[in-house]
Amino acid sequence: MKRFWLLFSQAVTVLVAAYFVVATLKPEWLNRSSLRTGGAVALFEAPASGPPQPAPGSLSAAAKKASPAVVSINTSKAVRHPRSDDPWFRFFFGDQGSQFQTGLGSGVIVSPSGYILTNNHVVEGADEIEVALNDGRHASAKVIGTDPDTDLAIVKIALDRLPVIVLGDSDALQVGDQVLAIGNPFGVGQTVTSGIVSALGRNQLGINTFENFIQTDAAINPGNSGGALVDVNGNLLGINTAIYSRSGGSMGIGFAIPVSTARQVLEGIVQDGQVTRGWIGVEPNDLSPELAETFGVDATEGVIITGVLQNGPAAQAGIRPGDVIVQVAGRTVGKTAELLTAVAALKPGVPAPFGVLRHNDKLSIDVTPGTRPKADVSRR
Repeated sequence: MKRFWLLFSQAVTVLVAAYFVVATLKPEWLNRSSLRTGGAVALFEAPASGPPQPAPGSLSAAAKKASPAVVSINTSKAVRHPRSDDPWFRFFFGDQGSQFQTGLGSGVIVSPSGYILTNNHVVEGADEIEVALNDGRHASAKVIGTDPDTDLAIVKIALDRLPVIVLGDSDALQVGDQVLAIGNPFGVGQTVTSGIVSALGRNQLGINTFENFIQTDAAINPGNSGGALVDVNGNLLGINTAIYSRSGGSMGIGFAIPVSTARQVLEGIVQDGQVTRGWIGVEPNDLSPELAETFGVDATEGVIITGVLQNGPAAQAGIRPGDVIVQVAGRTVGKTAELLTAVAALKPGVPAPFGVLRHNDKLSIDVTPGTRPKADVSRR
């Protein structure tokens, strides 16, 4: 009897060991066996068919939607030595000829016709521009127009079946919203980084004439300029433009131009060949107690005018130095940047009401703006 139980226990041990070996190495054998014998319980489930589902909280859907429309932009331009025309320089060093300087950036396809939105500093002065799509295609691009005041540019490629990004609503953004930055940092290939909106309406950074930046902590590095800042639905919110950095790499402070600004530039360049902005010919300053005392005004809010261009639109309308502008076409302004943006949005030649404080009087003055002169690109 004892020998029988010994044989039985050995047989059970061998069967259990064999079961675990099969279950580990060939689990599908057990699944097929269970199906053939009509087994009610399957110890190992077969892999589910169909595409894999994103993990909870994943932003892969947004990245998948927006990434095809984000391109890499490679530029080159011929650069001559500043003293190459000097006979003595040529005598000692010979004719140096032209050196080719290359640049790298990103862009966003915004139209099936091939229009690409990017930064002006990415394509400025370039002799050749090559665009590389995410699907592997390459094409030469030409500059359609630039707007140095906002550091935006439009280039165009001649390819069909182009992926186009969906323009979102940057005016609805709130601090804390999740965003993705898509571009080609350092030329390593398309990269997606994530973060949140850190701040809105950043200005007085000395980057552009018109500044209304979205600040984000999504990693933005050299080569990301002109790339896309998108929301969790993959819609375009801004054009990545600049970073604050002491090392040259990302430190968690990046800036993007809102798509509301980019849309105006895009429509102006494509439809009219240029961006037309209003201009009234004044020298504005943020109101401070010192300036208020100097000009003898009692206002505590608004933008004080410290200079007026002779025979300019503001002078012809009756605006004087010392006036404090508090409204432009019904839009309240409290900072110089807000006044510049509000005036730029006016249509040249069409009168607009300005709310003005002059000493203790509140005035409404109709000003007919002119066309803003072109920016001096050398300031960049």
